[in-house]
Amino acid sequence: MRRGTWMVAAGVLAAALLVGCGSSSSSSSSGGGSASNASSNKSPVVIGTSLSLSGDFSADGQAFQKGYQLWASDVNKAGGLLGHPVKLDVVSDASSPAQVVTNYQKLISSDHAKLVFGPFSTLLTVPASKVVNRYGYAFVEGAGGAPAAFGNGLHNIFDVSLPVIDNLVPFAKWVASLPASERPKTAAYATSDDPFTQPQIPLAQNIMSAAGIKTVYSKVFPAEVTDYAPIATAVASSKADAVVLGSVDVPTVSAFVHAFIQQHYSPKVFIATAGPDQGAAFLKAAGGAKNAEGIMYPNGWYPGYANAQSQKLVSEYVAKYGGTPADVNADVAEAYSVGQAIAQAVAATHSLDNPKIISYLHSGVTLNSVQGPVKFNAQGENGQAAAFVFQWQKGNQVQVLPVGASGSKPPLIPKPNWGS
Repeated sequence: MRRGTWMVAAGVLAAALLVGCGSSSSSSSSGGGSASNASSNKSPVVIGTSLSLSGDFSADGQAFQKGYQLWASDVNKAGGLLGHPVKLDVVSDASSPAQVVTNYQKLISSDHAKLVFGPFSTLLTVPASKVVNRYGYAFVEGAGGAPAAFGNGLHNIFDVSLPVIDNLVPFAKWVASLPASERPKTAAYATSDDPFTQPQIPLAQNIMSAAGIKTVYSKVFPAEVTDYAPIATAVASSKADAVVLGSVDVPTVSAFVHAFIQQHYSPKVFIATAGPDQGAAFLKAAGGAKNAEGIMYPNGWYPGYANAQSQKLVSEYVAKYGGTPADVNADVAEAYSVGQAIAQAVAATHSLDNPKIISYLHSGVTLNSVQGPVKFNAQGENGQAAAFVFQWQKGNQVQVLPVGASGSKPPLIPKPNWGS
């Protein structure tokens, strides 16, 4: 998670805690719920968003929905936005780039949403941002951090989370710095052809190769692949000491885990860009905590982050949706942070006007979020975000990198054998 001290004006900080309730369906707008302190005489502020409630990104999309709902609930309890209750209008894009375009067009032009929140994934953020930009709306999002999202010269896009290109840097530098007796001698790199994964892998590979770690396997596989067994078998056959997997979801990583188990192959180091961050869902798919033991993943947040706002979010999640803190993944925090950024901009500008919100977010102000500080650079990336690496240890997600950072515990190396 991000570390540091943030300075936020008292009024803006208070706005960060605002949230309003909204339930949503997989195909149509919904929202509402009680707004205990928001004026019942004021019309609701409709905030539209398109989420992947089905399809390849459904697990992440549903987690994002919960994050938005928690933010909305909190906002309404605190009086809404400028005294107006918040109502979420959530529509499903079925993880489709074509559908996400249609959804945002409808949300703005037909449903007349006053504000919009971003979808899940860079793949959907890129086409959606172009549509939203045409209408002059601010487009704050939490899961479109790949370079492709910022390469179109748009002035309206803002990502509250970590730029993904830096995700694997702490990991690669740590591996490169290990004593020769512990450092992997060989590495295998396999990545989905996805704008989220693609920028991360080459940078990590360059750092590790410069440290003398030989590449024995390297492959970019099509994003539409569903049978990962041949790729995982090839990785296992390489007998690489370290495996770096560019994954976008739980099924990808769990498929590699089970294929490796079948091949009796257990790398000394195994990191995946996404999937292991999904908490209990990943543990179940991997076959339990013993199979997850030692697997690493990069991220900017985890449920144990020692931040008062973050811990409040985790408690609210468990109270509303059940489970344990381990069930709260980074998607929830990313979505909640989107709402916080918008709330602070609305409070600071005393306006729901999108051009004013865009101008404020580009002003160099440092915002506060459950993920830590947020300060947008000229492209709309969060320049205050920091990359961390987490590892599954005894059924818990543990921060392990950077070594020596507040909250970091010693990494398990080598990774224990499967099931041990």
